[in-house]
Amino acid sequence: MIRHLVIAGVALGLGACAHQPTAPVRERVVVPVTATVADTTASPSPPGASAAGTTPSLTMPSEWQHHNGEDYDDLFDRMRAGFAFDEVQEPAIDQQLAWFEHNPDYLERVFQRGQRYMYHIITEVEGRGMPTEFALLPVVESAYEPFAYSVSRAAGLWQFIPGTGVRFGLKQTWWYDGRRDVIESTRAALDYLQALHDEFDGDWLLAIAAYNVGEAGVERAIAYNKSVGKPTDFWHLNLPAETRAYVPKLLAMKRLMAEPERYGLEFAPIPNMPYFAVIDTDSQIDLKIAAQLAGTSYDDLVALNPGYNRWATDPAGPTRMLVPIDNADAYEAALKTLAPEDRVRYLVHDVTKRETLPMIAKRYGTSVSVLSKINDLNGGRVAVGQSLKIPEISAQLSDKVLLAASRVDRPETDSAGRRQHQIVYRVRAGETLSSIARRNNMPVSTLARLNNMGAGDSLVKGQRLVIKASARRYRDEGVVSGRRVLYTVRRGDTIYSISHQFQVSVSQLKTWNGINQRHLIRPGKRLVMYVDSNRQQG
Repeated sequence: MIRHLVIAGVALGLGACAHQPTAPVRERVVVPVTATVADTTASPSPPGASAAGTTPSLTMPSEWQHHNGEDYDDLFDRMRAGFAFDEVQEPAIDQQLAWFEHNPDYLERVFQRGQRYMYHIITEVEGRGMPTEFALLPVVESAYEPFAYSVSRAAGLWQFIPGTGVRFGLKQTWWYDGRRDVIESTRAALDYLQALHDEFDGDWLLAIAAYNVGEAGVERAIAYNKSVGKPTDFWHLNLPAETRAYVPKLLAMKRLMAEPERYGLEFAPIPNMPYFAVIDTDSQIDLKIAAQLAGTSYDDLVALNPGYNRWATDPAGPTRMLVPIDNADAYEAALKTLAPEDRVRYLVHDVTKRETLPMIAKRYGTSVSVLSKINDLNGGRVAVGQSLKIPEISAQLSDKVLLAASRVDRPETDSAGRRQHQIVYRVRAGETLSSIARRNNMPVSTLARLNNMGAGDSLVKGQRLVIKASARRYRDEGVVSGRRVLYTVRRGDTIYSISHQFQVSVSQLKTWNGINQRHLIRPGKRLVMYVDSNRQQG
């Protein structure tokens, strides 16, 4: 039966990075659009090393040099017109292509997310005269998930680590992380790729490899090959396994997107028009208030403005908001009518005798770090009679934003310098700080301190706690070092099929979600899981 892969809509998809070619070859497949949300990490582990070959010439086709981006109705066609990498026959490319070909559901979810950002990225790539294959690089880097965060602390669509982000001008503060900002991270990524292209004498494949492993790693490999008389093109270099797979992944994506029908796939068009408009807000604004002014959902606004770590924009800038293009005029008009004091609302609290900052934070449902930051408190101390600004947060932060904030608020290493992995845990009925701490093999005092609570404080069902788990994996208790993934159950899903898809055990999935034998999973239910970055997931 011939079916079609439909990649359309604006729902958030589930990103994945680690993958291996396992599924059988499919005929053309129709995949219904389903909303799922995930936190993902960096690029997939390689299915195998490449064989020797030749570096493709990267001369821009003359028809592309003169084409007008507006000549195309379909953004995919516009992107294809700018492809500049020549075909290379390498087993490593074939292996990566096989996985993409066999996993159309993954591509559906990636491009559901990506259509928000692809018009902007393709326009920026074209404006620099760069190959439009680079619009596919976020597929490899982050599965087009702007909240993707790797074990090496790389963040955003383009997966910048903190140091490289600083190097390319990406601001990183308590309020804002430019590595996740769609506009700023794209600018920085293309700056970096162009600099690497120039450094490696115009060889884009070496530039792409260096984007993954760093300039020094590629330079060392080139120097070694020169010393032993070997060729110095990408295919002959002795690079880390991840990098040896990284370039083939991009070339495989280019090959598939150039001729999807050859691989039994058909992509529904993405309109070749801007998805968002950039509106200057002049000052700080609460994202929930901005969403109401624009007539769009809070989640959609966060997806377009993922650089903000908090409930509001950075008071020090950038003072701009990305808004869906159809909502831009309404937002701009409403913004002009909003009084400055209504953009971010604060309560005033006068400190009384025996009150501490943790007590005040708990009373208002906020944290010590938030109150310390917005009130410029040193050491978290307050005095009787002192007036504190309390943020009147108009929206509960999404899990993605909450995790981003927690990474800023709390160090990611323990006292011995070992990496820690943060998990946001939802409290179930009847649970206590003591029971949760015991299950996660940590002192109750530590759990309480992490959440600005007292060890004897009570919990309510649905309350969210930040748990800091060591890199060791506690399989039975549900605390793991993998990335946190939220999955929305689809019709026909079972506990077994979901656990198999994400390569976790049935008992883990039940433990993480409080599921017992009497609980059914119905379409629309959201499940949490912690997925090993070296395993396949959909």
